[in-house]
Amino acid sequence: MDRTGARPPEALLEAAAPARGAAVAAPAASAVRIDSLGAWYGARKAIEGISLAIAPRTVTAVIGPSGCGKSTLIRCVDRLHEVTPGARVEGRVHVGDVDIYAPGTDPVAVRSMVGMVFQKPNPFPTMSVYENVAAGPRLRGSRIPRGALDDLVERNLRRAALWDEVKDKLGRPGADLSGGQQQRLCIARALATDPAVLLMDEPCSALDPISTYRIEELMRELAGDVTIVIVTHNMQQASRVSEWTAFVLAGDDGIGRLVEFDATEQLFTKPADPRTEAYITGRFG
Repeated sequence: MDRTGARPPEALLEAAAPARGAAVAAPAASAVRIDSLGAWYGARKAIEGISLAIAPRTVTAVIGPSGCGKSTLIRCVDRLHEVTPGARVEGRVHVGDVDIYAPGTDPVAVRSMVGMVFQKPNPFPTMSVYENVAAGPRLRGSRIPRGALDDLVERNLRRAALWDEVKDKLGRPGADLSGGQQQRLCIARALATDPAVLLMDEPCSALDPISTYRIEELMRELAGDVTIVIVTHNMQQASRVSEWTAFVLAGDDGIGRLVEFDATEQLFTKPADPRTEAYITGRFG
């Protein structure tokens, strides 16, 4: 300890040892249930022993320093992790009643239930605004009459708070939109398959403050219908948009473990673990 009695930051960087356990709260019901999740990239273990339940129709934030496994964690929830050569997963993940890693479970069907929005807006560059939104149902083999498809595109552009800005530009390339509009287009594209869960991996990190505000407002609105999990480095953003927060930390072994999971207000004001307090107050990370 220093002369003030505070523990030095390096003492707080100790990994969450498996025997120590994490401070974990639980919502009354869960849309996603993760049990003893571990993930590897080849021989390197990225995360270990993560268990938590994500409440339906809420926003859950996943926070932690760079390289602690936050993105790996959410990629495991829609089976994108296994797309990386040599990657593998242990443990169980349930989306609703579906054990997504059970033998015989179709990964494509899982990705219809779970949408993903990435850090950098990635509209399909050769497709129009209209075609970007219609792409999901079409790629999954849905044959939708043109009138119904028009309705689907409009409905999801409205859900993404983008319709009024692009309704006269539906034939233009999605890549011609501004950065914030492109990200909302990607959200509309993800929503077009009517997922139960929407994963967002630092969706505002490349956006200006006004676009960030719009995305945050959109998350709060969408949470009335869709369960949202957002990875973010922005502590203010996590406290603004989420009802629940998970703090993940990697130790000297480079393996990410869950340190604490609780209601956001509780975690940010009265964290149970000193490492959580040190991270959210900027003493490391």
